Amino acid sequence: MAISIVRLGSKRATNEGPRLGTVRRPPRGVPKSEYAKRDYYDVWFPLLAPSSALVKRGRSATNERQLHAFQQAYRREMGRADAARALDLLATLSHGAAFAVGCYCEDEARCHRAVLRELLRERGAALR
Repeated sequence: MAISIVRLGSKRATNEGPRLGTVRRPPRGVPKSEYAKRDYYDVWFPLLAPSSALVKRGRSATNERQLHAFQQAYRREMGRADAARALDLLATLSHGAAFAVGCYCEDEARCHRAVLRELLRERGAALR
């Protein structure tokens, strides 16, 4: 049992479990009834997505300094009480259930997924 950090829309791994979409917006042009069938997500969980303004900031990062600033800002957003409780819950559940969290970004290193992985690890989550 553990959390997988995935790219939404990628093929599901064996025994991955349900996917949580930690994204600001649903996939474009995909009917809601197709989200899970097309391996996007089973449950939309925007609480753990960066704010709209921060998404824009992250996408426009052109160097390591800007990327680091985006990551630090995302960490601050995840420090809010509601987000922090959600992270604590996922970390706890990871010891008894298999599930995945993810985003659409191609490169995890330039995505909030990398920070999300660290935040979950810091909370003692079981990670794949």
